[in-house]
Amino acid sequence: MTIGERLKEERSRLGLSQTDLGAAGGVGKTTQINYEKDERSPDAKYLAAVRPLGVDVHYVLIGEHFPVSPDQLSSFELEVLSYLKDLGDYDKETIRRMAAAMAAAAKS
Repeated sequence: MTIGERLKEERSRLGLSQTDLGAAGGVGKTTQINYEKDERSPDAKYLAAVRPLGVDVHYVLIGEHFPVSPDQLSSFELEVLSYLKDLGDYDKETIRRMAAAMAAAAKS
C-alpha cells in the first residue's frame, strides 16, 4: 500500500470525511484528495495536526502499526488482553470480529 492508500484507510477507519480530515490538517478537500491519490505527499505539519484525531501517523508513513506500550493501557484493558493469551486462534478471531462489530456500532 502507498502512503495515500494508508491515509485513506485511516480516514475511513476513523469515520471522517475528506473535508473533515483535511480541515483538521490545515488543508482543503482537494489537497486531501491529492494526498489520498498520491499526487501530493502530506507534510509534517499536516501529520502532526491529524494525529490527535487518532490517525496512526507511523502506519501512514511506514506501513506498520506502532505497538502500544502497556503503560498506555488501563488496568481493565490489560486484564482483557491477558485472557487472550490462553485462547486458541479460532476464539481469538471470533473475539476480534466481535470487538470490531461492537466498535463500529458504537460509532454510529
